[in-house]
Amino acid sequence: MNVHDSERLAGLLEASGLSRQETGDGIADVVVFNTCAVRENADNKLYGNLGMLSHVKEKRPEMQIAVGGCLAQKDRETILKKAPWVDVVFGTHNVGSLPALLERARHNNEAQLEILESLEVFPSTLPTKRDSVHSGWVSISVGCNNTCTFCIVPALRGKERDRRPGEILAEIEALVADGVIEVTLLGQNVNSYGVEFGDRLAFGKLLRACGQIEGLERVRFTSPHPAAFTDDVIEAMAETPNVMPQLHMPLQSGSDKVLKDMRRSYRSKKFLGILEKVRTLIPHAAITTDIIVGFPGETEEDFQGTLDVVEASRFASAFTFQYSKRPGTPAAELPDQLPKAVVQERFERLTALQDRICAEENAKQVGRTVEVLVTEHAGRKSTETHRLSGRSTDQRLVHFSVPAGGETPRPGDLVTVPVTGSAAFHLVSDPATLAEYSVRRSRAGDAWDRSQAESCGTGTTGTTGVSLGMPALPARK
Repeated sequence: MNVHDSERLAGLLEASGLSRQETGDGIADVVVFNTCAVRENADNKLYGNLGMLSHVKEKRPEMQIAVGGCLAQKDRETILKKAPWVDVVFGTHNVGSLPALLERARHNNEAQLEILESLEVFPSTLPTKRDSVHSGWVSISVGCNNTCTFCIVPALRGKERDRRPGEILAEIEALVADGVIEVTLLGQNVNSYGVEFGDRLAFGKLLRACGQIEGLERVRFTSPHPAAFTDDVIEAMAETPNVMPQLHMPLQSGSDKVLKDMRRSYRSKKFLGILEKVRTLIPHAAITTDIIVGFPGETEEDFQGTLDVVEASRFASAFTFQYSKRPGTPAAELPDQLPKAVVQERFERLTALQDRICAEENAKQVGRTVEVLVTEHAGRKSTETHRLSGRSTDQRLVHFSVPAGGETPRPGDLVTVPVTGSAAFHLVSDPATLAEYSVRRSRAGDAWDRSQAESCGTGTTGTTGVSLGMPALPARK
């Protein structure tokens, strides 16, 4: 979601006359931080990076620094107190105001702070500068109606707002017309989509409608909530050919007691039942998850419950987090906040278990033939392995080589290859013969060719930018 917001920020700034800069020697005219507030280390990284930029700002006072996103929505005036050299602070509800705020700060020669409490313009109406020619993000909703005790997102993003299906499908069709062959539908809780306009089956219907869009090869979505995940969505996934056999289903904890304390309105039995239904209808589905370790009051028995569910779930991969105390959330006020050493030790046990499962599940893929959407072009091949990279239909990372005499694919092309090796976090394909290897050229690959030609034709300016964790940072022409 934040990557997609950053693409919108880049699109807005380019539309206002700025140009994107790719390198980081410290002389960009505008630097934008798009922030997250889910974990404490995001705060630390922001203020650390702002501190480094203060020295650049002293030498180049005309440079502008803007901070937006969830941390800006949360901290507001605190950012300007801690870093008075920041020029603009804007929130999650007024992304579209950034160019005007930069201009106002420059004209008035003073910092601009604008934080709205409700959405000003639905983000998908804003211009977007995509990072990928072959893949695109499409927001189907913003905000969240859940009340998880550890999560600050609803307070910063607001209540859920749903887009109408026609608007979503029109945006997808426009992306496909522009060369995109893969879209990911985004929402804080995608399977509650439609509640706002009175259709609780709307998400399954939307997936099926995506299956009717000619030229759309791959459809993904993130993230669903186990409490609202219904059989009609599983059936739509299984019956719609371009909906990929991959599901991200956040577990958070395998302990029913901890789930109750988290206000996650499902229990481990229901969670495992969903996974069983998915695998019954989609046998080769790769399921991934999110897990929090060290939630307040978590006992060793509770943690063992998480390990047991992870062992039973056989996740293809997992995002594992140590609980982060976020001011303003109910969990921050709970007793029995765990010592750091206890949380760290449990975290290491969990990651060791999941790493083992990842390796075992990937080893089961050896011998299968997979279709890979190429994401890395030949100019960036490893000098040691000469392999390219891409994602299989179930979203596993695949490093593959081109056999002698084989056609070298472009980003956005689709290759069919055998899996010949595996590791915990990727698959390997080294086809022995041309018969084992095929390339399907795509419109996305054609779009990549055009983008390279345009880049070579226009050249670049001598101005470069600062790269501090954004997809790209623009500098004025």
